[in-house]
Order: sequence, then C-alpha cells, then structure tokens
Amino acid sequence: MNVAARHSWLFATQFFAFGIVLPFLPAVLAARGLDAAEVAAVLALGSAVRLVAGPAGGWAADALGAPRLVLACAAAASALAACGLLLLAGFVAMLAVHAVLSAAMAPIVPLTDAVTTAAIRGARFDYGRVRAAGSVAFILAALLGGQAVARFGVDGAVALMVLGCAGAAVAALLLPAAPQAVVGRPRGLAAFTLPLRIPAFRRLLLVSALVQSSHAFYYAFGTLHWQAAGLGAGLIGALWATGVVAEIALFVWGRGLVLRLGPVGLSLLAAGCGVLRWGVTAVTADPWLLFPAQVLHAGTFGAQHLATMAVLGRVVPVAQAGTAQTVHAALGPGLAMGVLTLACGPLYEGAGGGGFWAMALLCAAAVPASIMLGRALSRA
Repeated sequence: MNVAARHSWLFATQFFAFGIVLPFLPAVLAARGLDAAEVAAVLALGSAVRLVAGPAGGWAADALGAPRLVLACAAAASALAACGLLLLAGFVAMLAVHAVLSAAMAPIVPLTDAVTTAAIRGARFDYGRVRAAGSVAFILAALLGGQAVARFGVDGAVALMVLGCAGAAVAALLLPAAPQAVVGRPRGLAAFTLPLRIPAFRRLLLVSALVQSSHAFYYAFGTLHWQAAGLGAGLIGALWATGVVAEIALFVWGRGLVLRLGPVGLSLLAAGCGVLRWGVTAVTADPWLLFPAQVLHAGTFGAQHLATMAVLGRVVPVAQAGTAQTVHAALGPGLAMGVLTLACGPLYEGAGGGGFWAMALLCAAAVPASIMLGRALSRA
C-alpha cells in the first residue's frame, strides 16, 4: 500500500465513524433514557470538551514528536469510549461517556490533516483526492448506519462507530514514519500560542470562522425549513447528498483549480459561493433552484478547506503542525460554529428561512478578510 493509499484509508475509517456519530448519536442517547433537554446538555458538553481537547492533543503530538502515536491512541480511546454507549445508560453515565468520547475524537481529524500535509511535502500526492476518501466514507456510513438501526436498533449504529474508530487506530499505525522535527518543537503550555504569532495564521482563523460557520443555520435548520416548505424526506435527503457529492468532485478533480487560484483565490471563491448559495436558499424552496445551490457546497466547504490546508502547510513549521491544525479547528470554525448554532435558534424563530441571509452576510465579510489573508501571505 503506497503512502497516499494509507492516508486515504485513515481518512476513510475516521470519517466512517463520524458518519455514524453525527446522524445517530442523538437517537442513541434518547434510547439510553435521556429526554430532549438531557440530550442537548450532553451534546453541549461534548462541544465544550472538544474546544479544549483538540488543541491539547495537537500540542501533545508536537511536543512528543509522535503524531502517529497520539493519533492512534486517540482513535483507540474513541473506540473504547464508544463501547460505553453500548454498556451504560442514564443521564450521568452518558454525560461522562460522551465527554470522554468527545475528548478522544477531537484531535483525530486535525491531526490527520497535519500528518497528511506533512507527508505531501515528501511524497507529492494530491491532498484533495486523499481527503475525498473521507467524504465517500461519510456517505456510506450514513447509509449503512440507517440499515443497521433498522435491523438491530441503535446498538447497530454504535457497533459501526466502534469499528470505524478502531480502524482509524490501525490505519494511523500503518502510516510511514515521518522524519523527527526537533527544531521548533513546542515546549510547555506556551506552545499553544506559537501558531497565533504567525500573522497569516491569525488571518486564516477569521476567514475560516466566517466561511465555515456560515453552514451553522443550514446544519441546524435546513431540513426543518425545507420540511415546513413542503419538501419530502427523500427530496431533502437528495439535496444533502448533492452537496457532499459536489464536495467529493472538487476534492477528486479540482487539483488544477487549486493550483490556479491558490489559497486566497480559493477563499474568495468560497466566500462568493456562500453569498450566492445562502441568498438563493433564503428566498426559495424550489428544488430546481436548490439543487444548483447545493452544488455550491463544493465552494463553501470544499474550497475553503483546501485553502486552509494550503495556508497551514505553507506558513506553519512541521514541528508545530499538530498544534496549529487543532488550534485552528477549535478557535476558527469550531468556536464560531458553536456560538452561531446557539444564535440560530432565535434567528429561525424570528426569520424562518430568511435567517440564511445572515449566513450570506458572513460570507460577504469573508471577502475583505481573504484579501487581508493574501497580504499576510505575501509577507510570509
């Protein structure tokens, strides 16, 4: 198995696990005896834990100089924690289990991005095509998870989650050893601030927060809005799938576009797609217009993600890559998404689908922020 295939397998296994966690975890918690308020409390605690645990995992990977080992341990710990969802029940137990599960899973994706972007410098493979394996696995997990729940109940989904996390642990151990980067290796708690001292990194945090968190209203209330507009479940599912398929298409075939536009051009593309996508979604529920708007997910998510990887790979030293990736995930899209998700409830109650205009405004604000990022990169 070549280097690119090993990294593809790592993305596929972890996103298979996430493809179970995101759609089915609330149902698992409800089946363990939690009411709606308790489910919300458990999920909220998980979000808070991830904001701290992600950067902590990245710091540990860099400080030890062993990102593969930390990544494998995090994935293995996630598999063990997920077993708790099978064995325990009740609010307090689920609160504890999900806190541990969230802490373990938090650094997995950003650390994978870190080790993959570092490997690209030597092996010269296409990040987008490798990352596409994760998106494909996410779709397959959602489909298989639904079948597992239908046949075995929620325990079937949890079993698939455990398998995905365990597979990610094995995949991490199968990665080729990277050269030990000693110079610039972070030491002590002050290491968390090292990426923040890089001007381009700070600008990237703002752009990522604006563009990626603009999906908050879509993730929280997109389905409810379309249901209220009379769209059926099958049609809504097809709309969601269209966005992910477009994202995969960009990852697989967009290398030429990435090379032509560069990170700043990709961020400007993402921002422009966001203004158009959320503007269309705000004013209509006509499927003939929504499907083309959903294709723009390739821009709003995919293009910005590729821009992020390009910037981090360019301005962050290899010895600080894990810390930078996890701090970016926590303080950029992670924190902004959490805050905006809370705000989306009152926004939807007051404006309905018109709340998508607020998301379009966030993307419009990302245009000058992207230009500022370009200026910082020109001085890097």
